[in-house]
Amino acid sequence: MHSIGMMPAHTMKVEFYKHPLGEEEIASLAEVLHSTFLTTGPKTKQFEADFAHMMRAKYAVGVTSWTMGGFIALKALGIGPGDEVITTPMTFMATGNIIIECGATPVFVDVEPETGNISCDEIVKAITPRTKAILPVHLYGQMCDMRRMQEIAREYKLFIVEDCAHCVEGERDGIKPGEASDMAVFSFYATKNLASGEGGAITTNSEELYDKLLKLRLHGMNKSAADRYTARFKHYDMEVLGYKCNMFDLQAAMLLPQLPRLEERLARREYICRRYEEAFKNVEGISYPSVLPNSIHARHLFTFWVDPSIRDLVLSDLQDRGIGVAVNFRSINRLTYYKEHFKVPEGTFPVAERIGDSTITLPLYTKLTDEEIDYVIEQTIESVQMLSRTEQLSAA
Repeated sequence: MHSIGMMPAHTMKVEFYKHPLGEEEIASLAEVLHSTFLTTGPKTKQFEADFAHMMRAKYAVGVTSWTMGGFIALKALGIGPGDEVITTPMTFMATGNIIIECGATPVFVDVEPETGNISCDEIVKAITPRTKAILPVHLYGQMCDMRRMQEIAREYKLFIVEDCAHCVEGERDGIKPGEASDMAVFSFYATKNLASGEGGAITTNSEELYDKLLKLRLHGMNKSAADRYTARFKHYDMEVLGYKCNMFDLQAAMLLPQLPRLEERLARREYICRRYEEAFKNVEGISYPSVLPNSIHARHLFTFWVDPSIRDLVLSDLQDRGIGVAVNFRSINRLTYYKEHFKVPEGTFPVAERIGDSTITLPLYTKLTDEEIDYVIEQTIESVQMLSRTEQLSAA
């Protein structure tokens, strides 16, 4: 036990995240550097084909980020001014931002207390004549109830675009991300389970949407550089107003060697999460989101919940103890931009706001050693118990 702000003598340094990339990714990058195409070329096409197959989708479109992928997915559906898109406040800000960038209005609804995922009951309550789509987020890697959401979308004639930034490996009720929606958007950001520093992909089973996405990711052009220059020259045309967010071969080169190792890496993260859950399950003052039955949790993040009165103190104390931590996420309606522009008063989403005020994210990655896991567990329990006692004494 130690005073807040003083580093204990036995401190171990445990980084919040360490990427697992190594020699295979370096060799794949070198192959691209020695080839003709650095931009969208054969590696990107190979990755798109392999990723689509893995996700049981007909098509995959590689992009430069989840944000741009989500944006052009909404644009491909024609979402714009006057439209409403129902989504969750318990997510990263990009989920709401892309709706606004399309000129549409994000309509936030509260979440399930056991998972933090969007509540289907709340979705139904929020549907209006202006509602065009639902944008669910598979929080931390636990899939939402896509079977029920698909039924809601069919009944009200709505689109679904899934935010799968946390959920490459997830499954629920026999459904993978993207199988019960119009499109699913994935992130390959530096800390994701499948990572290329920056990057993303969209999967779909619609040939019409696939063709639109290919154009929207590259200025609206009907031919990429590879299409134009790998055979006899072909003139391009611009058929729609597009953007610039095409995945390039250097990104794809980092991603391809990781695909066969996803299952093995998930098993290690599952082991770490179960160690955390077993250690914390009977500790007063600590709780954590549920893993639902009949599902495969992608185990992207491990978060736990403490009393909001001590959350920030625990964050600071764990950092003093050498443990990297984060908060995933604050409820979006608490962020300044959303407060000022949407005037949603605090208390509107009590479950999401409570989770956002209670959450701490612990290290979770395949390079985490058993010794480091033990240290994180020991220090987390000690910190929460110490600060809970201090808070109780102050309140008395």
